Amino acid sequence: MLAETICSAVSAAGLGIAAVTAYRRRFLTATRIAAYSLVPVGLVMTGVVEWLSGIVFQPSVWIGFGLLGLAWLLLVTTRAVERRRSGEERGSAKAARGGAAREAVAPAASAPSLGTGTGTGTRTGTRTGSAPAAAAPPAEDFSDIEAILKKHGI
Repeated sequence: MLAETICSAVSAAGLGIAAVTAYRRRFLTATRIAAYSLVPVGLVMTGVVEWLSGIVFQPSVWIGFGLLGLAWLLLVTTRAVERRRSGEERGSAKAARGGAAREAVAPAASAPSLGTGTGTGTRTGTRTGSAPAAAAPPAEDFSDIEAILKKHGI
């Protein structure tokens, strides 16, 4: 009963403000204020306010919300534990396979085409001294780039 009275008073005040706004020749704003001020009365007349007040003041409803929260917490916790366990199993399987096995983006790709970096030189690419220790192959190998492009569907 109190909620209905408050909603009616809010609506009446809103309609009064809308009338004053319309008197100042701001009709678009007055119409918007009138629309917002009719919402509380509409909620009272449809029974939504009574339904909400019935939910808020019943302890069994709050116990139900608590149980829903507990169920959600248990589900999230079990998912986290399951993910952690599957991660440990994957780690132990890797150790059993070879321990130091390195995962590559493209398993069939050759070594990087930049070389090992054993030669000495300046930043511009000119080398000092005699011939480099390991000469690069004459034809460039693009298999690692092809593997990356295939991985992305290009």
